[in-house]
Formats: sequence, C-alpha cells, structure tokens
Amino acid sequence: MAIYLTKESKVLVQGMTGAEGTKHTRRMIAAGTNVVGGVNPRKAGTSVDFDDRAVPVFGSVADGMRATGADVTVVFVPPAFAKAAVVEAADAGIPLAVVITEGIPVHDSVAFTAYARGKGTRIIGPNCPGLISPGQSNAGIIPADITKQGRIGLVSKSGTLTYQLMYELRDIGFTSCVGIGGDPVIGTTHIDCLEAFENDPETELIVLIGEIGGDAEERAAAHIRDHVSKPVVAYIAGFTAPEGKTMGHAGAIVSGSSGTAQAKKAALEAVGVRVGATPTETARLVLDRLAADQ
Repeated sequence: MAIYLTKESKVLVQGMTGAEGTKHTRRMIAAGTNVVGGVNPRKAGTSVDFDDRAVPVFGSVADGMRATGADVTVVFVPPAFAKAAVVEAADAGIPLAVVITEGIPVHDSVAFTAYARGKGTRIIGPNCPGLISPGQSNAGIIPADITKQGRIGLVSKSGTLTYQLMYELRDIGFTSCVGIGGDPVIGTTHIDCLEAFENDPETELIVLIGEIGGDAEERAAAHIRDHVSKPVVAYIAGFTAPEGKTMGHAGAIVSGSSGTAQAKKAALEAVGVRVGATPTETARLVLDRLAADQ
C-alpha cells in the first residue's frame, strides 16, 4: 500500500504552464502519475503537450475537479500567490494539496494551513519536495528513478536527505516517502506520517529524518513511545552545525540546548529509536533491523 498518494490518485498541477510546473509535470507523468489537468485562469481551455498526451488546463481547481475527479493538487505557483492558490484548492474541497513553493511568508503559511485544516484539506509542505509512492505516483519534485516500491516508510524535513536515504535503501524500497518541509509552519508533521505508516500494513519499518531547530522530533519521540509499534530508525541533520549560527531551513532555530541535534537524538533513543550519525550509518541501521526481523 502507500500513504496519502496511490496509483488511483488523480493529480492537478497549479502552475503547470510555468517553467518549473511544466518541467516537473513531465517528470511526474514519466513516473506514472495520473496528471489529469493543470490550473491557470488565463489559459483555461488550452492544453499542454507532454510527449504522447495533451493535459487540459482549467480555470480553477473546482473546474478541474468537476471535469476530472481530481483528488490531489500540486502547487508550483510563486510565493506571492501561494496563499490564494491553497485557499482556492481548499474551497474546492480537494483532499490533498502538495505545496512545493519555497519562500512563502510565514504569516501566509499560518493562514492557509489553518484554513485548509478547517476545510478538510491536508497540506504537505510548504517548501517541500512533495511525496512519492514508488511504482504508483509521484507528486512533487522527488526523483522517481532512485528507488523502488518496497517495505520502508520515510518521513523527512529535508529534501536532499530524502533523496539520499531513498538511494541508499534502494535495494529494499519504500511504500511512501514524504518530504514534509522544514519551514516553521507546515501542514503535515512527522507525527501525522508516523500514524499513517503505523496503520499501513505494508510498511514494516519507518525512517524519520529531522534536523536542528524546534521540537518536532521530541514530540515525534513521545508519539512513538505511546502509539508506534513498528521499528523506527532516525537521522538528525545538524550534529556539526556551529553554535550560534543560523543554518539551512527557516525552521532550524536553536535556543540554548533546546532544538540541538544531540537533544533530539537523546529524546529518540530514550524511546527505542536507533539514530544514525550519518545518512549512510542510518541506512545500515535500517538494513540491520530488517535483517534481524527476518
């Protein structure tokens, strides 16, 4: 199985006619994603050719959903228009909106994540690589050819580390890989994905990738202790980050000892999670645990 995204998912792309939207829509289609339409009010009624298929462009998310039955939208619009795009998607009642756009003002993210939650729309992101269920569907910018369908579930704050762990564990493969984004305000958390993977019968082990800043990983550790029965292996980016420096994602804010990689590692290990010192060691811990469970 998979979480949030399957081969049955019907995907709209808000911003499909822009350069980034067109490029990544082509890659999503090549990965087997059922892209049923794009959204651009100025180009409604036209279509975009992707190799052997023409994908229609609709004037709104609601129009696209009515015409195609779409249940996922991927947002590639510029930061200034992202809030309006997500609100439009939520008003249309789409179940899942994957917000790839980076650089969205935090007050906009606060507004649209709360609004979407009230409308029943799940947000992945913003400022994220999206999610992939290998062999089924790919919504976002995650490379589809570096892994295969398998037994591991992955949830990550970091895009590049998502790709590295996918590649290092390619011989085992994944049910789904979800890049939740590293901004201070995001729509889907580690805990949401842990719960979904716990309930997925084909996910045998969960990989959690965190990073310095905030307390998301400490909260995830408490959830694992109380609600997760499957093995979890983790990696925390930022063990070598110099003290007092602002690093990486906007969410990577460290206050004293709170939010450090060491504090997160300690919280996770206290609930039985193995934490790798490097991505490669993390992959080895996964392989060791899966071998021990055979």
